[in-house]
Amino acid sequence: MSDSRYQERLTVLEAALYAAGRPVDIEGLKLVVQTKSEKIIRKLVSELSIRYQTRKSALEVQMLPGNRAVMRLKEEFDSSVKKFTDRPLLSTGPLRTLSYVAYHQPVEQMKVVEDRGSHVYSHLRLMEEMGLITRKRMDNRGFMIETTRYFSEYFGFGYDPLKSKIQLRQMFNSLKIHKMDNGEEKSDSSELLSDVFSETPLGDPFDAF
Repeated sequence: MSDSRYQERLTVLEAALYAAGRPVDIEGLKLVVQTKSEKIIRKLVSELSIRYQTRKSALEVQMLPGNRAVMRLKEEFDSSVKKFTDRPLLSTGPLRTLSYVAYHQPVEQMKVVEDRGSHVYSHLRLMEEMGLITRKRMDNRGFMIETTRYFSEYFGFGYDPLKSKIQLRQMFNSLKIHKMDNGEEKSDSSELLSDVFSETPLGDPFDAF
């Protein structure tokens, strides 16, 4: 590979990670960089990571488990820039639907609609577009819903479903949110749940995952 071609691919990779604002899998990066080689992608990510370290940037580029790469803000700068990122990820309604799905997953879409109401269809479409959930069609033509790995990384939950459920329950208890078995969960303040999910804005290249 010529030096100019290598630099071009490195620049494209950097642009892709910046624009994504979230972890991107190697297969997706192959398409952007126009290569079939995972080895080349890993080499480019490694080179980009070294360059950001060398220039002592506030950003870092890293490979993550699951064959994914990410550009993100270094953890040491989180508190310094929090005031610039302190806006809600989702409004209260979608947040409650997301919480319901996360706690009960895998859960049938029909069950979510029964418990939360028909208005959740728009919530689910939005969350799917944001990469927070997946909807897989079942044999009966319904959908089974689960949160994604990105959801776990973004909100700081583990990948183990049981541990995640415990973490969610602890969070709900601390916020005094009740009745997670139906669509009538209540809290002492409608803003509490929104506050928990508003540490960083989705899609911002300076996210801390």
